[in-house]
Amino acid sequence: MFTGIVEEVGEVNEFKPSSLFSRLNIKAHKVLEGTKCSDSILINGVCLTVVGIKESDFTVEVISQTLNKTNLSKLRERSKVNLERALSSFNRLGGHLVTGDIDGVAKIKDVDKRGKQVIIKIQPPSSLMRYIVNQGRVALEGISLTVADVVGKDFTVCLIPFTLANTTLSLKKKGDLLNLEVDIISKYVEKILGERSSRQKIDREFLKRNGYET
Repeated sequence: MFTGIVEEVGEVNEFKPSSLFSRLNIKAHKVLEGTKCSDSILINGVCLTVVGIKESDFTVEVISQTLNKTNLSKLRERSKVNLERALSSFNRLGGHLVTGDIDGVAKIKDVDKRGKQVIIKIQPPSSLMRYIVNQGRVALEGISLTVADVVGKDFTVCLIPFTLANTTLSLKKKGDLLNLEVDIISKYVEKILGERSSRQKIDREFLKRNGYET
């Protein structure tokens, strides 16, 4: 589990694509502290397992299903990536609960720079819009953000200078694709309400139809 608060922007040393397991080697510093093989690290919002670690870099393996569902296949040597270690019981939960399981890839429709603030308009897959609400939370590229507005098939997020300076979002432009994870709580609520509404209400009419009342 993660918070969506980026700890460090790393750099891709090497990306070796494969039909089974692609290998991604990333240069980093802060997220290496206390990290060992088999630990999880969030890379641009995708939860991946560390399979190798050195003094200044680490390696993860990426299955083809993950490459097809995210934008990681577009990474190249020297690409910048957002990094976060898994949440520990001693950390403050500064963002929101992020699982690292990407729900879909969203597209940047517009980047509006207003002084030191940047407003990005995002077009998510239509199937995910029902989980996105005003003042709700989303994770874009592994970054916990508040939804500023929802209009039609799009939503916007506002980026403050700190976010721009400490993540890769300052490098993004119109047309770029972003890994999107919606709030997992909204999906649980939908499932619970769906199951509740599908249950047959037991009332006098139900009993009568089933022979218990004349």
